[in-house]
Amino acid sequence: MTLYGMLFHIISAVIIAATAVAITRKNLVHAVVYLIVSFFGTAMLFYLFGAPLLAALEVIIYAGAIMVLFLFVVMMIRAESAEKKVFVPIQWIPAAIFCLIYVLVAAAMAVGTPGMNAPLKMLSASPAQFAIYVFKYQWFSIEVVSMLLLLAVIGALNLGAGRRAGRVDEERRIEDDSALQ
Repeated sequence: MTLYGMLFHIISAVIIAATAVAITRKNLVHAVVYLIVSFFGTAMLFYLFGAPLLAALEVIIYAGAIMVLFLFVVMMIRAESAEKKVFVPIQWIPAAIFCLIYVLVAAAMAVGTPGMNAPLKMLSASPAQFAIYVFKYQWFSIEVVSMLLLLAVIGALNLGAGRRAGRVDEERRIEDDSALQ
């Protein structure tokens, strides 16, 4: 197996494991952090495949902008966690393992091995060519994703507003009870 094949399998396993950990977390903030780990792994795969533009877009758009949006949504709905401690040491173990694997794989990708002198045929496209392709052939999937994100934000706002309305009603009831006494 070549170095690239080994890196592909390691990164893919970390992506799958980080995503599995993300969907099993009870704490929403921890789930978002593990999704960020998964997105960084996807960016590393894009870079490994010779698509640095897609790797940069993955980090900037998904790991950056969309995950920040998810964090804001999580904060807006104010999901209370049953956990009392914020940083339980056992929860740091999977994150530390994934971080260590990513650092080792990134170092292996950067250093490479001297025996890997076989030139790879690099396909390159300018950002303008990439944009023309995406918006000419993939416009529908982009619109579907944007609608799903919009619906998710509207749903989170609705959930957050419902909880706030319930709290306001409770506060009014308490004020009315105290005024009657």
